[in-house]
Amino acid sequence: MTARSVFRACSAVLFLFLLLTSAARAMAPVSESQQLESLRQAFPEATLISEKQPHGDSQLPLRTLYHDEEIIGYAFESDDVVSIAAYSGKPINMLVAMDLEGRFKVSRVLSHKEPILLVGIPEQKLFDFADQYLQMGVTDRVRVGAANSDDVISVDAVSGATVTVMVVNETIMRAAQKVARELGLAGMSAVAKVPPATIKPDVYRQADWTQLTGDGSVRRLYLDRGTVDDAFVGTAAEDQGVGKQKGKRQQAFVELFYAPVNIPTIGRNLLGDSQYNWLMGEINPGDQVIAVMGRGRYSFKGNGYVRGGIFDRTQLQQGGQVISFHDTDYYRLDDVYIDGFPDFDEMALFIVRAGYDFDLGQPWQLELLVRRQVGALDSVFTSFFGDYSTPEQYIDRPAPPVIEQAEPEPLWVSVWRERAFQIGVLSVSLVLLTVIIFLQDWLVRYPRLLHNIRRVFLAYTVLFIGWYTLGQLSIVNVFTFLHALQGEFQWQTFLLDPMLFILWGFVAMTLLLWGRGIFCGWLCPFGALQELINEAARKLKVKQYELPFAVHERLWAIKYIILLLLFAVSLESLTEAERYAEVEPFKTAIMLKFQREWGYVLYAAVLLFISIFTRKVYCRYICPLGAALAIPSRLRLFDWLKRRKECGQPCRVCANECEIQAIHPDGTINANECHHCLDCQMTYHNHAKCPPLVQKRRKALKQAQANKIPTVEISDPAS
Repeated sequence: MTARSVFRACSAVLFLFLLLTSAARAMAPVSESQQLESLRQAFPEATLISEKQPHGDSQLPLRTLYHDEEIIGYAFESDDVVSIAAYSGKPINMLVAMDLEGRFKVSRVLSHKEPILLVGIPEQKLFDFADQYLQMGVTDRVRVGAANSDDVISVDAVSGATVTVMVVNETIMRAAQKVARELGLAGMSAVAKVPPATIKPDVYRQADWTQLTGDGSVRRLYLDRGTVDDAFVGTAAEDQGVGKQKGKRQQAFVELFYAPVNIPTIGRNLLGDSQYNWLMGEINPGDQVIAVMGRGRYSFKGNGYVRGGIFDRTQLQQGGQVISFHDTDYYRLDDVYIDGFPDFDEMALFIVRAGYDFDLGQPWQLELLVRRQVGALDSVFTSFFGDYSTPEQYIDRPAPPVIEQAEPEPLWVSVWRERAFQIGVLSVSLVLLTVIIFLQDWLVRYPRLLHNIRRVFLAYTVLFIGWYTLGQLSIVNVFTFLHALQGEFQWQTFLLDPMLFILWGFVAMTLLLWGRGIFCGWLCPFGALQELINEAARKLKVKQYELPFAVHERLWAIKYIILLLLFAVSLESLTEAERYAEVEPFKTAIMLKFQREWGYVLYAAVLLFISIFTRKVYCRYICPLGAALAIPSRLRLFDWLKRRKECGQPCRVCANECEIQAIHPDGTINANECHHCLDCQMTYHNHAKCPPLVQKRRKALKQAQANKIPTVEISDPAS
């Protein structure tokens, strides 16, 4: 293969790319008439669809759908309700319609700027994804790619566009829930955050037992045997009812009295001032103490209670929250000083810890669990409840509640949480790569070890970073970042893809320290794929072809020209630039794993085929991302690639062996083209291969022989 034939092959590849991009088209905007037609199909009974305007107390621009004069649904554009940036940095605008029960009737993509969908994944996949919501409602919990469960509905992700569809899910659900709260659909309303009531510390009156039970300060729960037997009817323990015996249904089963003793009028009268003050000093701020006193055949504490365990018969409930008690939440109640106090079989003080946010200003219940054994190991439980509402004279209620709309968790936070495994593995590998770079002067003395480390890392880059996590950086990321700086910059846009965010952070650091070679030589999945293919070809003794350095040097300019052209197009239209950025085969080979139209696959396959005969042709001559990274690489702080004065003249071993021809004939390493493979450094330290070292060793041997000094032969470290 001559230099002319290689040049023609590269030209053919570029021509093929131009043919592909000329056919690419962005999504056509959805007209207003098309939106109205979608609404009519979803609501065939609608006789009127209003213009977008605020409805009632809501200031959101909504379309109201009527059947005669009756409202049957609402429709809105998501951009009018929420703004959630997608991968492109721009929101995805959706048309959403709901009926009065909050069921989705329309879920249609109106516009987007997602580069992965402009050329790559068929847009129909995004439309099909949006259609999944037509079977759901605004109160459903919807997750992308999660396992179905009783409280979560899973929707299928779109391979290669996971971030995009996660944004679509967040956009639909968050916008719909905001509208539903504004309009009161599906039982939704704004969340009222009510501060807890506080006890009046100075309110105290002396009272006896009759007075406290009479005004509701102390409440009573009474159960007879018949009531308990009736609760077990229809269960396996039905036949164990003792109350069925003649005359025993009216017998007492248990009688409980209970009250909050933090309230001075209740606590001081029951416990006495000394014991009350001691108890208030023992508990933590925010804790509440409930006194429970009982008598009868059934123990509210239970015989099975042991130290370190939990009380399995007595607990509280408030607002759907169950409050259980451990041994550390329990004090024995022995001495009660109030007049008229009856005899009880057992008494206890239970502490409701502050973490439960127990509010004495809200109703609560004492729950008593009654258990019957139905076998050696099986039991049947039933619960009985005693209500409690704190008398108003004991508490101060807060000011009228402030209506607050709960802020949803940022989407990027949930994305990072769900991808914790990928983030952890990537972070460890980047730390390992940093160690390799720092120890390069030691590692290059062991070529076989370093070659094996590098091959394993390149395979990891292709398989894990590329095909598994889709962590392929692109020139599109650079354009997106530059345009974000010109407009409303939001970190959330870039945090949506944690793999790309971490990789770009690492690349920025290594660019400043060592230049572009760390990314291009170690972390680019497509570059690693080319290199591994070429490695395999060399093992199979496939003949390799290299261009003369003069031609090779001039072909470097192609990637910079492509970069400038793409940048010029991006100034006019970022969307157009993203389309023409398909000169990168990354999306086809890495993001979509060759699952797209045959023309794109052919383009990527041709580039990979060429790499069989010449290492990393795409990286050397075409890659606009490599060109973009080379520009700031000139500001690097360190140059750890060592050279000797003999390099280039007379020695050209490294220049001839450099497989991407990044070393000039004069021995200078071109840091803009170097991929930091460290092959030249292995030669630099090889006493059996580097001519200056070989000559130096020979001189040392001759001098030693002349002086009759015993010598030790220095072996090739690669052997």
